[in-house]
Amino acid sequence: MKERQPGEKDLSRAAQDYIEAHSAERFSLQKMAGALFVNGSYLVRAFKRSTGMTPLSYHHQVRCQKAKELLAQTEQTISEIGEAVGFVSSSHFSHIFRKTVGCSPSEYRIRNKSAGQEETTR
Repeated sequence: MKERQPGEKDLSRAAQDYIEAHSAERFSLQKMAGALFVNGSYLVRAFKRSTGMTPLSYHHQVRCQKAKELLAQTEQTISEIGEAVGFVSSSHFSHIFRKTVGCSPSEYRIRNKSAGQEETTR
């Protein structure tokens, strides 16, 4: 296993900050690498060594985390939530959410609502 180069951790943190700030936008490795003044291939390698995932996977994770909050706290439709977090189609949102979270957005909402109701009835 290769050792991390000095600065890779800082680069990875900067990339995470960039992804979090631009999570609702379409993911573009070239745009992110340009904003961070590094080569895209190097950025992917450094990010993966530092975090264990690719920048795109992290982008999906950030979007799904925001979606989970909206699913738990609002009555917006699944399509509205997918659009709010940056997905163009609700089917793509559902596919990525299921792959990232392990259940569909509607299943997540049902489980989360019933867990929240149990706590309020105690």
